[in-house]
Amino acid sequence: MAIEREIKLALPRDQVDAALRLFEARAGAPGREVRLENIYFDTPSLVLARAKSALRLRRAPEGWLQTFKTVGVAQNGLHARHEWEMPVAGEALEIDKLLHECDEAGVSTALSDAAANLIPLFRTDFTRTLWTLQVEGAEVEAAIDQGDITADVNGETRRAPICEIELELKAGDEAALHTLAAELAKALPGLAPDDISKAQRGYTLREG
Repeated sequence: MAIEREIKLALPRDQVDAALRLFEARAGAPGREVRLENIYFDTPSLVLARAKSALRLRRAPEGWLQTFKTVGVAQNGLHARHEWEMPVAGEALEIDKLLHECDEAGVSTALSDAAANLIPLFRTDFTRTLWTLQVEGAEVEAAIDQGDITADVNGETRRAPICEIELELKAGDEAALHTLAAELAKALPGLAPDDISKAQRGYTLREG
């Protein structure tokens, strides 16, 4: 288990090129692009959503990963939450492994209640451009995400765009996230803090 700390910023489409140039200049190199394909699961009665948790199966360049995130806080774009992430053999959840990890951490979750009735609800598929930055002695992973959220509801495919910056603290003091976010806000005036996660946007899209 880890506590994920990141700042999420909504990025206007017309400022993507400027954001790319800014990060490239700061890092001294172009970003590394990865394609991430994600399936989110819940029960038909949305047990996990009601518990403000999210369960995701992701195909990344290194293989398939399953991730469970619990109740967290989001304020002024800063998100902090507990997260469990582990590799799985293929395009299928390994719930018993995940339940064991959560139990070992002594965290009571809705996952055990939902485990027997999970279904795929929506997808978030996007290209992530990544940089590792040093900010005030801290290590921050900066990412620009561009893609789509999709949900199939009664034969209709609903779609919403993804265009955002994520600044995730990898090591050091959380203050570095705020420093970097303030630096970006000065250079990209259309940037705005975003307290809504991709998972929350997916649920909203599905519910119409």
